[in-house]
Amino acid sequence: FFFLMIRRPPRSTQSRSSAASDVYKRQVSTQSTWGIQIKTGMILTKLVRNFSTTAKHTHHSLKAIIEAQIKELKQTGVYKTERIITSPQRISIQTNGQNVLNFCANNYLGLADNQDIIEAAKRTLDTHGFGLSSVRFICGTQDLHKELERKIAAFHQKEDSILFTSAFDANAGFFETFLTEEDAIISDQLNHASIIDGVRLCKAKRFRYNHLDMQDLERILQETQNARLRFIATDGVFSMDGDFAPLDQIVALAKKYHAYTFVDECHATGFLGETGRGTPQLFGVEKEVDFISSTLGKALGGGSGGYITSRKEVVDYLRQKARPYLFSNSIAPAIVGASLKVFDIIDNQPQLIQQLNTNTKVFREGMQKAGFKILGNQACPIVPVYIGDAKLAGELAEELLQEGIYVIAFSYPVVPKGQARIRVQISAAHKPADLEKAITGFTNVATVSYTHLTLPTIYSVQISVVAVSLKKKK
Repeated sequence: FFFLMIRRPPRSTQSRSSAASDVYKRQVSTQSTWGIQIKTGMILTKLVRNFSTTAKHTHHSLKAIIEAQIKELKQTGVYKTERIITSPQRISIQTNGQNVLNFCANNYLGLADNQDIIEAAKRTLDTHGFGLSSVRFICGTQDLHKELERKIAAFHQKEDSILFTSAFDANAGFFETFLTEEDAIISDQLNHASIIDGVRLCKAKRFRYNHLDMQDLERILQETQNARLRFIATDGVFSMDGDFAPLDQIVALAKKYHAYTFVDECHATGFLGETGRGTPQLFGVEKEVDFISSTLGKALGGGSGGYITSRKEVVDYLRQKARPYLFSNSIAPAIVGASLKVFDIIDNQPQLIQQLNTNTKVFREGMQKAGFKILGNQACPIVPVYIGDAKLAGELAEELLQEGIYVIAFSYPVVPKGQARIRVQISAAHKPADLEKAITGFTNVATVSYTHLTLPTIYSVQISVVAVSLKKKK
């Protein structure tokens, strides 16, 4: 209800004769005031009623919309379920009361259950406590955080580094710190979601070049030469495709057009390159990549936390401006202490990288020999097995679980529509028998066929179309 307070016009102190001429005007004014106030009250009352009805309607609509979308996700085979693991993360894990071989973790070096790392975490709990209950610049920086940042910088041959609670946060905070509407960010078409979201947060003009297409990248560099700053952003290893960014070519183009290179090394740090320094080492440009983003949560023990490593002034400015750094708690001491041990292991146990390379070669060649279409670089331990249909990929993954092989199917929007795949990830901890069991598991549940087509062109190009189907149970 709305109560209207109407103030009567004050009595005139003028004489009756002088006021007579204004009677008509006052009457019109009073009637007009009443009309406006009554009309205003009616409008406001109607707005409140409409708001109440709309709020109730919106509530029911949201529920209906979500339920319809979830139903569609399930029908198309892209609805994600979370399998519950009741063991530590390692090669042989337990889920739903079943022991299975894990072929879908980012545990590339097999360090997730390494006893030396676990002991380092326990010792750090005793010496530095459980948590810090603070962001870094208030009272959340311990000596261990600074020690780890120095070690990360030395590992990547950079001047300094800065820790974030996750690599996603590192990417989210990086671009908006440096880039304005005067700048340009040039990104690979298939970059990770964290780079995409980080780019969205900044005001720079955005450009995408075709995946790994250096001619397209150069075209954009030529067209953006009026920008104040230009950053080329790419994954070092593309986690859904298993291929590598040609960093030597990217760095050469960056130098030619006075741009800077940003490389996300989350699926490369610790195991790619001769000593695990990632794609910059693999392509011989360790000192020439300007900014490296990576994680402590994959090959480096599988804990949590991310980082940016670069020149001192870059890191210093990130400490002042990067919002995820300024407004997130420090990484827990136990993770920091354990991560310090991880870097010691990588430097002192090169056989881990060698074993991973051997396992990758064995599995890729074995799957190709079995007829499967395998994506990516032959040296990459990320092994995408191309399926195509999203629902079929999900069904195959479930059948493989019954074979004792734990893998996950990936489909849209993680990968393009119609390009679903099962991503297999190899670890240094896999034994030859594990690899053989996985290959046998795929052949037990799937049938692969190829159709040879000749395209009607002047060159008579012949292509092979792969088709994977689920084997029928007897």
